[in-house]
Amino acid sequence: MNNILIDYNLFTIYGKEYFLKHKIVPIKEDDISLDLLVCKESKLTNINNDFNKVLKFKEIEINDLLFLLSFIDIKINLYELAKNSISKINSNDLFVEKFLKVIVNLCIETRASDIHIEKYSKLVLFRFRVDGKLKIFFTFNIELLKVLSSHIKLISNLDITQTRLPQDSRFSININNDIYDFRVSTMPTIDSESIVIRILDKKNINKSIEDLGLSTNVFSILKDALKLTQGLILITGPTGAGKTTTLYSILQELNSNEKKIITVEDPIEYKIDSISQIAVNTKVGLSFELILRNILRQDPDIIFIGEIRDKFSLDMALQASLTGHLVLASIHSNNAVETISRLMDLNADPFLISSTLKLVLAQRLVLNYCKFCDAKGCEKCNYTKYYDRSCLAEVLSIDENISSMIFKKEDINEIKKYLKSINFKTMIDDGKQKVSLNITSIEEVFKAVNY
Repeated sequence: MNNILIDYNLFTIYGKEYFLKHKIVPIKEDDISLDLLVCKESKLTNINNDFNKVLKFKEIEINDLLFLLSFIDIKINLYELAKNSISKINSNDLFVEKFLKVIVNLCIETRASDIHIEKYSKLVLFRFRVDGKLKIFFTFNIELLKVLSSHIKLISNLDITQTRLPQDSRFSININNDIYDFRVSTMPTIDSESIVIRILDKKNINKSIEDLGLSTNVFSILKDALKLTQGLILITGPTGAGKTTTLYSILQELNSNEKKIITVEDPIEYKIDSISQIAVNTKVGLSFELILRNILRQDPDIIFIGEIRDKFSLDMALQASLTGHLVLASIHSNNAVETISRLMDLNADPFLISSTLKLVLAQRLVLNYCKFCDAKGCEKCNYTKYYDRSCLAEVLSIDENISSMIFKKEDINEIKKYLKSINFKTMIDDGKQKVSLNITSIEEVFKAVNY
């Protein structure tokens, strides 16, 4: 029910306190009728006497209704700004600018990582990704999309007239005397344009490894591995599993005046002081391959490779690990053991893998029960019953036995058998432990870990 156009003027006309008190959401009205959203808990006694209209009711779940009523003052403000932004009477530039500031501020307040601005029928939807899940926070007439798109492109130094090709850039906004950075991506769709704004929240890079929500045993093994001066440490998992946050936390842990750390990233999302960060820029010929070929001449102690994506980047990571460097990287695979198969699939030398690979941390993010309402649903958790996420992880330390099995190219099932014999803790085991501690639900664990 969130993808409907609500006339927020009705909250002003009839008084927002009435709707909040009675748990009712007005949608639209004409001279004869008034459409209302209600729930089982709505107070409807004598409601016909309160409005001199024919009332039309549609029932929804209480948490859906309370979500529509949440941040009501902000939504009323957004509605007014949106109306003025598309008005032919006003000079609308100022209203569009204010609208973007307010929607971005709401995004920050609700801890969203991204805003998705996209067409749906005759509406433009503003969907926020909070704790990995998308939820519609605001809707308006489709006319708003064009003027907002032009303004976002203008402040991002993009071509305002270009709607047929994807574009990406950045912009910054001053909100309450704090400068916030955003990455923007525009993409043509079949009959419109999709805009995604990523909030580059510095809180993510300021997380220490203690703040990742790792279980005690996982944390302990990882902490010990970070004492190594050479070798390869891999963080693995699908997109959205929190790999970047974990890697940045590790970099913060390792960062010191006595070590030279170089990163190769595409793109650089966050700047870390005293670390040499290199951004891939194919437009000027600064390719991933060129950087990796020359990186050792910079005499680094620690190298961070954003992602191992092919045989070349893997070979370079292995060679650097073998020649006295600690290399950190991410790679896509289902779990810790299958990471070894993934390395083999990239035709890496088994001797190099067995000699250099020290640790694989596989992870997922799982939703935590809301601590503010004890998982009943409140404004803090956007009436989802969950707030924030923890890291489910399994950590594979490459001991002499596993190293020998890799060198001999033994079947991956043999490694799995060995891990069972030493009571290896999987992500599912880690998840069950978090369920026993009442951090999350077993349903969320199986949603996050689906292999």
